[in-house]
Amino acid sequence: MEFITKGRIILASGSPRRQELLRNLGIQFDTMPSDVEEVVELVEGDFADYVQKLAVKKASAVSEQRSDAIVIAADTIVVFEGEIYPKPSSKEQAESFLRKFSGNTHSVFTGVSILGNGISKAFSVETRVTFKELDDQLLKSYVNSGDPMDKAGGYGIQTAGALLVEKIDGDYLNVVGLPLSKLVGILREEDIVVLKEAEWYVDS
Repeated sequence: MEFITKGRIILASGSPRRQELLRNLGIQFDTMPSDVEEVVELVEGDFADYVQKLAVKKASAVSEQRSDAIVIAADTIVVFEGEIYPKPSSKEQAESFLRKFSGNTHSVFTGVSILGNGISKAFSVETRVTFKELDDQLLKSYVNSGDPMDKAGGYGIQTAGALLVEKIDGDYLNVVGLPLSKLVGILREEDIVVLKEAEWYVDS
């Protein structure tokens, strides 16, 4: 499946994972990471609203500089027991995060904003992730691999972090960092991308 991109799209993210997800669909885009301060108000523990506001803030900052394009911005957070778990600042912190997640269920929220050319759409998606009871050898080996260090919550489900996960409830790609199904659905509705016609060959 491949898409044709109509007009100019800018992905306001330096995340190689988000870039790869869009690129795999043939969607054409430029990247321009937002350097806006990632601070918005968290109102009464509404993490879905919080992460959506973060995405809008990122998209707005880039859109102000690139009014000729449609800007897509996203932000992902990991939440457990009412607390946000950011990218760990050390291996010790990563290990602490993962020990708390062990045998428990946490939430991954991704907010997405699509802004420009008269379009202003924003949404958020929640996926529930349940970890196995982690043994020390697996946990320490994963932390020492360095993989947790650039990932919210200290793990990547698309890498060896998948070995920590027992099950998920919701959109898998939302945990990777971009809820692709909902995003592309909106891009199609707004006529930003269209499906490329496939040629079908039938053996006679």
